[in-house]
Amino acid sequence: MKKLLMALLFAPAIALASGAAVHLDKAPDVQGDNAALQSGAKTFINYCLNCHGASYIRYNTLTRLGLTEQQIKDNLLFTADKIGEQMRVAARPAEQKAWFGVTPPDLSLIARSRASEDGSGADWIYTYLRSFYVDEKRPTGWNNTIFENVGMPHILWQLQGVQVLNEDHHLEIAVPGLQSPAEFDKTVADLVGFMVWAAEPEAGYRKQLGYGVLAFLLVLFGFAYKMKKNYWKDIK
Repeated sequence: MKKLLMALLFAPAIALASGAAVHLDKAPDVQGDNAALQSGAKTFINYCLNCHGASYIRYNTLTRLGLTEQQIKDNLLFTADKIGEQMRVAARPAEQKAWFGVTPPDLSLIARSRASEDGSGADWIYTYLRSFYVDEKRPTGWNNTIFENVGMPHILWQLQGVQVLNEDHHLEIAVPGLQSPAEFDKTVADLVGFMVWAAEPEAGYRKQLGYGVLAFLLVLFGFAYKMKKNYWKDIK
């Protein structure tokens, strides 16, 4: 478990390894919902981009989610000067290594990387981000039910509130956050949805193109079959 945690949070994403089997909550599918993906992008940039970059994505790529370049410049361009720049962290790698011991990984492909390991992908990230609890024994003061001895602090705690493990080892909110549980779940779902989208922005277009090709082949088959019947009709 600890090895997988370090691989996910503070090592290259391609080094992810599977941990013990845990119950994973189903992540809502928000692909195709631009409003949800825009919300996820905002959460990612405001909370995650402090430590984790998404350098395979440029800020102007967000226009594919329905945002204008001016909206991106005014609301999301925090770690770059130009809209065509990559989504990199503001902190330097050397500084991050001094703070955390290792440099936090780039999250551009984290959803695909996790999915390739055990197929969990979005479900694992969705469950993980909602499973932090207070643990005074940990250096950061936080732990996680699906990643024991987590090295990452709970960056969304102000939104979720303070979560604890009760006597039955179930998670419960001890101090409410800025959002209700349902609102927080939606925030995390949008964030995970954005991370899934960021791993392959062309996925939606690729699927639409695939459907179009299949439809074309189906129509072509109809014409070819009709031509075949017409060609062989006088041959017995």
